[in-house]
Amino acid sequence: MILAAVHAPPSRWASRLGCVLAQLLALLLLTPALSGCAWLDSKQRELALRPTPGQPADFKGLRPGDERYLVPVPAANPNSTPQQLAMWWLPHPDPNAPTLLYLHGTFRTLYQNLPKLDPLREAGFAIVAVDYRGWGDSTYLVPSEDTIMADARLAWTELTRLQPDPGRRVLYGHSMGGAVAVDLASQLHGGSDYGALVIESTFSRMSDVAAAAGFWGRIAAALTTLKFDSAAKIGRVDAPLLMLHGTEDRTVPIEVGRKLRDAAPPGVRWVELPGSHSRLQSQAPEAYQQALRQLISELKPPIAPIKTTP
Repeated sequence: MILAAVHAPPSRWASRLGCVLAQLLALLLLTPALSGCAWLDSKQRELALRPTPGQPADFKGLRPGDERYLVPVPAANPNSTPQQLAMWWLPHPDPNAPTLLYLHGTFRTLYQNLPKLDPLREAGFAIVAVDYRGWGDSTYLVPSEDTIMADARLAWTELTRLQPDPGRRVLYGHSMGGAVAVDLASQLHGGSDYGALVIESTFSRMSDVAAAAGFWGRIAAALTTLKFDSAAKIGRVDAPLLMLHGTEDRTVPIEVGRKLRDAAPPGVRWVELPGSHSRLQSQAPEAYQQALRQLISELKPPIAPIKTTP
């Protein structure tokens, strides 16, 4: 199902990023000693990625049988402070259901992503989900592109443990998480490692999102050290690829999503839905479910029934 796109005003995310980085630029010009310092890099990453630690006060728990657990992060050196990654295991009643690795975007933790997780389960997936360091119950730090990608690789290890059948593994990323999923998929092999990739509301590269916001966005594009350059990596994805994007997305304008689509290998399934950045599952529920269920129907059949616990 492909719908005509509507014109979108400048991206709110990019506008915010542009204004923030413009302020940092002013500070940098007024304080030459800060030029190139770690503080400036850390600050722009914190403001752009918006890590959100902790658990919401109104969290009422997961479904019976769901699991939250912690995985140790390999230490960079023997004297490093131990760090941990928060993982969720959300099994499906059908032991043959495919398992999806859920990679979220900026700001919202897994707790705040439950409105997206539940429809994915409804479509027919078991889910392995991760909060990167800096988010949720994971160790707090100011994340970088490198730490986020490293956390995704550790989550991939959990996916392979909980779903031993490669053909029943699906990588999924929303917004920035789509860039993380593309990076991970570009290092794996379709069929022998995983069965399919799904990305939703994802951009071609961080600088394209910023530039879409106009003057301040172009300043942001020039200043940020964050790349998340999916356009340079998506050509190496060799598994079935489903891309979902809202025609009314004000965070990642659909034109930026189409740039990533155009860089994808032949055969990509591109679905435009009438909706915004984070609510496609509720704004176009029938088409959303249909796209996901069709992908599931095209995966390789299970090798054998599997029941695994954390």
